[in-house]
Amino acid sequence: RIGCVSFEATVEGKRRLVAELQEKEQAHKTYDEAISQGQEAFLLEEDQSSRDVFTCSVGNLPPGQEAEVKLSFVQELPVEVDGAVRFVLPAVLNPRYTPKGKHKESVTVNIPRLPADQIPYTLDLNAQFHSAYGISKIQSNCDISPLEFTDADKLSATVSLASGHKFERDVEFLVYYKEENKPSVTIEAGHPDSSQGTVMADSVAMLNFYPSFPDMKEKSNCGEFIFLIDRSGSMWDQMSTEPNAPRRIDSAKETLVLLLKSLPLNCYFNIYSFGSEFSSIFTESAQYTQGTMEAAVTLVNEMDANMGGTEILEPLKKINKTGGWPGHPRQV
Repeated sequence: RIGCVSFEATVEGKRRLVAELQEKEQAHKTYDEAISQGQEAFLLEEDQSSRDVFTCSVGNLPPGQEAEVKLSFVQELPVEVDGAVRFVLPAVLNPRYTPKGKHKESVTVNIPRLPADQIPYTLDLNAQFHSAYGISKIQSNCDISPLEFTDADKLSATVSLASGHKFERDVEFLVYYKEENKPSVTIEAGHPDSSQGTVMADSVAMLNFYPSFPDMKEKSNCGEFIFLIDRSGSMWDQMSTEPNAPRRIDSAKETLVLLLKSLPLNCYFNIYSFGSEFSSIFTESAQYTQGTMEAAVTLVNEMDANMGGTEILEPLKKINKTGGWPGHPRQV
């Protein structure tokens, strides 16, 4: 979930416009009135069907005039198994599936698409990182500059993408902090110009903690493994634009068969297919034997992308309501 905290624009490096938060209908009315009066105007709104997507409208800029738009947002970052914090800047805003009759069609549907080798722009990106106890290292899937610390205690650091980076894939940073399991508190003072008693006038404290759980001495080779395979119509598409590229459903089936043949003996397993509806190959998870494995592989090889939409919630509810097997931790 992403939360926008501020939005502003600077025109020709001189005029600075700071956004005002308004109800959606009022914001559109204010923007339209400004446009009709010939004023420069900017409107930022959150997409109703994809709430981590924002659309910026810019109006009445004369030809050749430049404007700098600044958006600030807050986002929770996932933690990897090795303790790294991961940040991803998507290169492509892929279309989001929107159930019919439930939401407005996502804004991502109408975004033009280009093959990676035809992208006509590059990306300049400078990233700053801060930690209460220090930064150990930063890794990326892209070429980046050497890590540069900006203070003597190594609490702050910067990296940059290599010059001329072609933005043809997601940009990912893995940040490794020192003493990541040690709690810390961040204090943000209230805004001095805000009225007493309002939210903006109050100071805020944020507690950060990442517990460390010791590994269990005895690890069981057994478990319950439940697989979900997307069999909606979009899985009929090819994996890439390359000639003879495999279909998504074929790639998923190949991966699923490999996983099935790698399960430990005497575990339990089941496979759910989902689209507009869902089904499972067993009424409840079956014990993994040579016979049940071969039967499951046969059924997987017969699967196709013929189940309509992409409704994953209902099978997840079903799995959550179904009891597990004692001594066999469930993995979905």
